[in-house]
Amino acid sequence: MDSVYDPSALKMVLVVRGELGLSPGKAAVQVAHGAVMLVLEGKARKDRDLERWLSEGQKKVALRARSLVEMEELRKKAASMGLRTVFVQDAGLTEVPAGTKTVLGIGPGSPSDIDKVTGSLPLL
Repeated sequence: MDSVYDPSALKMVLVVRGELGLSPGKAAVQVAHGAVMLVLEGKARKDRDLERWLSEGQKKVALRARSLVEMEELRKKAASMGLRTVFVQDAGLTEVPAGTKTVLGIGPGSPSDIDKVTGSLPLL
């Protein structure tokens, strides 16, 4: 299957809380939780951006924030721009205590808008 990169395709960003030092498997699962939460919320709202994102191939990017404080600042900025956000809070069964915020999910939204919020963060 040939695919063509479309820089205007909507994207979803999942920001992992870096200072927690999550194992790769734990981080992957937390990112998956964030993506599912954003999709379910978008479906509940009948969000047209979600439907477009689904039809475009579901572009996702995983990034790393330094701290919870940085993630909360990113969430405020994203929300002020009208971007949908979710926080993943862990159940506390493995690596971190129950209720720990592990991932911030943003989107899906336009790459230019999301990059204004997360463009300076490193890839996970």
